[in-house]
Amino acid sequence: MSRLALGPSSRSALLIRLVLAVATVGMLCLLAWGIIRDNLAAAAVAGGTLAVLIVLEGSVFLAPDDLRSQAMRRTLSLASATLGHMSSGLTREGSVAVCQLLLAETGATAIAITNTRAVLAYVGEGTLGVGGGGPLSDATREVLKSGRVLTFTNPATASDGMAGSSTGKDAPRLRAAVFAPLKVADHCVGTIKFYYRHSHELDRTQLTIVRGFAELLSTQLSTHELERQAELTARAEVKALQAQINPHFLFNALNTMAALTRTDPARARDLLREFAVYYRCQLESTESLIPLQEELAQTRRYLKIEKARFGDDRIVESEMVGEGCENVMVPGFIVQPIVENSVRHGMRDEGMLHIDIQVTTDGDDVLLAVADDGVGMDVDAERRLMDADASRGGARGTGVALRNVADRVRHFYGEHSGVEIMSKQGEGTVVTLRLARVALRIGRHENNPV
Repeated sequence: MSRLALGPSSRSALLIRLVLAVATVGMLCLLAWGIIRDNLAAAAVAGGTLAVLIVLEGSVFLAPDDLRSQAMRRTLSLASATLGHMSSGLTREGSVAVCQLLLAETGATAIAITNTRAVLAYVGEGTLGVGGGGPLSDATREVLKSGRVLTFTNPATASDGMAGSSTGKDAPRLRAAVFAPLKVADHCVGTIKFYYRHSHELDRTQLTIVRGFAELLSTQLSTHELERQAELTARAEVKALQAQINPHFLFNALNTMAALTRTDPARARDLLREFAVYYRCQLESTESLIPLQEELAQTRRYLKIEKARFGDDRIVESEMVGEGCENVMVPGFIVQPIVENSVRHGMRDEGMLHIDIQVTTDGDDVLLAVADDGVGMDVDAERRLMDADASRGGARGTGVALRNVADRVRHFYGEHSGVEIMSKQGEGTVVTLRLARVALRIGRHENNPV
């Protein structure tokens, strides 16, 4: 029995196909794992990589052997280049830039991108320049409705969506086109359209390229949408926490002030003013950063109200803020919730509760620590407190507040930032916030986070 000998080119092709197949299976597994575990970052990475693999596979399987390596490098370069243009979603500026990139690297005569309402960009022959803003045709609406890739060889249909079309006997006649949907979470948000002078130019290679880039752009748009939704969710959680008026705290504060109106009217008036300022700050927007000293002032207002309720001798607070740290810009509502947890959950039935707030630098980072000598907690309670799923239903909202603080710290200051909890039953708790690279800006009037 004879064997068919494989030449170097064939062996290379086989190896490339094997590598792509293994990579595809791996990314499918990662995508499934990300969806099951609700890991949006993993799912987004897997989806983007799969889209690139689709384009690569089309180039490898359909192009001649001597062009495969060049096609792979070009595809990876294009995928990287388009990423930045889609980072803000489906915008007119990003669409124009993507069309210009793809036109130079594909066999298309013209390329257009639309959203669900109008043509965002049209680049190539048949225009007087870079166009956009034209209405959608029935063909485009059909792709948006069906969510399928459609091809057209009718001259009238193929010129769909051309903005600024040139006219006259010398104007190019585009006789073929392929329209592919752009999707976010299985919903069509736009289309990408490739036009050709002749129908024979629309071959299997071009179809594969169009499908691949449509998948790639869809993945990039999905990533943007995931990031946008995550930010909106974080803001909503903050708003909910700010708007949340603990009925026990509210009623106890009002009862305390009512009692003081008879025994100490001056203190009652002062406390009422502090109470009004406290809740006004609770309900204000936290979209912009504020100096740390303002957040500490809000924390002191809260403690002033609680001390009036429990007695001045029950809660003793202290602050130690390193030089320049008071001007560090922080998102509002990150210190007060930690102090509130100390009072609500750490205070004993009798005796004093000491709360110590310290702000120091650690190399390039700023450390913000809140320590108390309250009842503390065990290791399991610490773990549950910061666990994402457990904190959603955390007792009396403790976990929700701390988890939100941790998420916002990482959002504003990067992955090297975060929250650490150290606690021991009967001895107290220390919650430390690490703000990465913030110390670099102290004293330089550049207090925006990295």
